[in-house]
Amino acid sequence: MGEIRVGTCSWTDKALVGSGWYPPGQGGSEGRLRFYATRFSVVEVDSTYYGLPSLRNSVLWTERTPVGFRFDVKAFSLLTGHPTRPAALPVELRTALERERYRAREDRAGSDPGLLDEVWERFSGALLPLRAGGRLGTLLFQFPPWFAPKGESVAFLRRARERASGWPMAVEFRDPAWWAGERASGTAALLTELGVGAVAVDMIQGLPASMPPVTPVTDSALAVVRFHGRSAAWGTGGKEDRFRHRYGREELAEWLPRIRTLAERVREVHVLFNNCCGDAAVGAAETMAELLGGAVVTFP
Repeated sequence: MGEIRVGTCSWTDKALVGSGWYPPGQGGSEGRLRFYATRFSVVEVDSTYYGLPSLRNSVLWTERTPVGFRFDVKAFSLLTGHPTRPAALPVELRTALERERYRAREDRAGSDPGLLDEVWERFSGALLPLRAGGRLGTLLFQFPPWFAPKGESVAFLRRARERASGWPMAVEFRDPAWWAGERASGTAALLTELGVGAVAVDMIQGLPASMPPVTPVTDSALAVVRFHGRSAAWGTGGKEDRFRHRYGREELAEWLPRIRTLAERVREVHVLFNNCCGDAAVGAAETMAELLGGAVVTFP
């Protein structure tokens, strides 16, 4: 039976910090992370999607967490094909980004792969302390809704995997067509070939963008389950509208057989809550850990 780790998709979210979940005296960045690591054994870093990580933060995160703690690090937006603000890049790379945008507007082939190569080198280089300290869980590549299952997307995914060769990697799709019908087996085979984990998703069902709650195992090292909430406003409104949901015990209990089955097939299962409104995510994570009982990795 593999290890099951439960946590949230941020420990620094403003709504969480303002919710009162952190005890008095734990308001600083160091105190919050140290306290979080007494309650959960894994956390997702989402700030690395918006900007490149720093070597200093990786060192500090390693120092402030116990041996065995895991950080799942979200890939920088440019590495997953999302729109990226020039200000999110170092000054010396912004001209190259503008050149890429020009080529896209003109629908010209031959974009410079050197930009992504350089971004990857800086992104991965900053994470080396986490990796060396045994704190890195996986790199989470979350692709956008327009990343459809077609040839150019598969080619992009293959190039991303080549850059991240030797690094743990998990993939979350936002286009449900990847896991629809007969295509699902092909998607699973592709991820297995690439040696990356498939991210399972819980979210509201019945919308065009709803990802099915499938749990394929494509890497024996790790499986990831991300709970986005079940808001009917998914795909509309602001962040709070999309993620405002408090999971009930019955909703979480639906996942217990699936999570346990995953744990029978992989070394680690990471269960992460992304319903980041107030303390909803930490509350759901605490309840899930309680439901899973002694199977969950905790620290004294």
